[in-house]
Amino acid sequence: MCREPLFCRPSVFGLQPSVLSCVVGMAAMTAIVLVSAEPAGACFSIVVGKDASSTGCVLVAHNEDDSPPQVVNHHKVPRQTHAPGQFVLLQGGGRVEQVAETWAYVWSEMPGMSYSDSFVNEWGVCVTSDNCPSREDRPELTDGGIGAMLRRLVAQRARNAREGVRIAGELVERFGYVDSGRTYVIADPKEGWLFCVVQGKHWLARRVADDEVAMVANTYTVRKVDPADSANVLASKDILSYAVGRGWCDSKEGGAFDFAATYASPVAVANPGNYGRQTAGLHYVAANPQAIGDPPPFSVAPGRKLGVADLIRVLRHNRSGNTIDTIGGQQVVCNVSEAICRGSTQTSFVARLGTAPSRDLGLVYWVCLAAPETSVYVPFHYGMADFPEAYRSDRERPSEAAFAQRTRAPFWPDRARAFWTFANFRQKAQAMPNSKQAEILSKAEEIEREAGEGMEEARGAGPEEGRRRALAASAEAYDAALRTMGEAVE
Repeated sequence: MCREPLFCRPSVFGLQPSVLSCVVGMAAMTAIVLVSAEPAGACFSIVVGKDASSTGCVLVAHNEDDSPPQVVNHHKVPRQTHAPGQFVLLQGGGRVEQVAETWAYVWSEMPGMSYSDSFVNEWGVCVTSDNCPSREDRPELTDGGIGAMLRRLVAQRARNAREGVRIAGELVERFGYVDSGRTYVIADPKEGWLFCVVQGKHWLARRVADDEVAMVANTYTVRKVDPADSANVLASKDILSYAVGRGWCDSKEGGAFDFAATYASPVAVANPGNYGRQTAGLHYVAANPQAIGDPPPFSVAPGRKLGVADLIRVLRHNRSGNTIDTIGGQQVVCNVSEAICRGSTQTSFVARLGTAPSRDLGLVYWVCLAAPETSVYVPFHYGMADFPEAYRSDRERPSEAAFAQRTRAPFWPDRARAFWTFANFRQKAQAMPNSKQAEILSKAEEIEREAGEGMEEARGAGPEEGRRRALAASAEAYDAALRTMGEAVE
């Protein structure tokens, strides 16, 4: 229960309470369990090509799934200069020569986790990932290999997605990748790539067509490609010859090279939780959805141009029954039972990788803490000095006891600790009736719509006024979210 009106408290967004509106709204959908019975590794990513986007720029969306206990922080790290002769130390003991200058970036951090962070740098290069196990059982590693630092090095050094793919590829070929396999989304305002890395020194990346949408759910989705098509496919030089030598494919088969069929773990490919989630997501957007049970394609042409709200709808998909969406005036039923939003979803984001009228206002990072079912996406413009302190309050991963204590305690909308407020509310929401959950979801969509309008108005204003309006839109969304959570548990 709220003991005082939230809008009367000092703002954690650096704005006076007078600029905060009293909009009522927030987020949530359906009940979920506190500790998921589903294994970690249920992440989900979406890449929307610039011509398939209503914004005219690439959109990236991601659900990050990891078993609790977890905490999520958000930071903005400034540009940094480095003296000659410095090195970046890798976890396995290897060293990478430091560059003279590293770019500024937004950082979604999960302390204690090696493969769960996401980045958007000052040029609009976005990096996030999904665990995609490979069949490799004899990986070659040098100096302990590379893993967790790969994405950060790309964010710190790449000015565009293609350069990011090149940087990642060179590092993998030099050190070898330590994890079984992974698909990295590496995108910029104009291009989106899926960088598929195999344990060891092999990788392949495919570009998402400008007018299509791709989705990934914990198994490789890049299938038949022509490695010689350098405009759309980049790869380690021996990606085919190595597979032939291992007996995984026949170079005399003819036709395009099927990367997923060759390198993916058969267990991951056969997992209905993987192809089922990809199918479910594509059904929301495809102009011509494939039949349930057919293998999902790498990408699809959408029935209409997609915006942030469309991607949020996909990220919130759960197993609560058939979902009906309207594509080009035609109703499409998505009756796939596999949930995209799960009990293990710890954070979620949608990145608008725009550059107009400036990167400060065109780059917008929509942050969701805890599962999207019971949370709200709050937008932050890149031109902010940093995230509010409420979004970066914990330096270490919590113990199981601390996590349980904070999420099971009586609900209190604590403005100073965003993650714990949303995580606690998620636990309370599971006991709410369906009618209450539907009411909260309606308010969530309302608050997100109004926040989006506020960001659009900010882009139409001058630089200083635009930044002020963008900060106000973020603050209003967060304030309304806290207020509505308090009202929901009264």
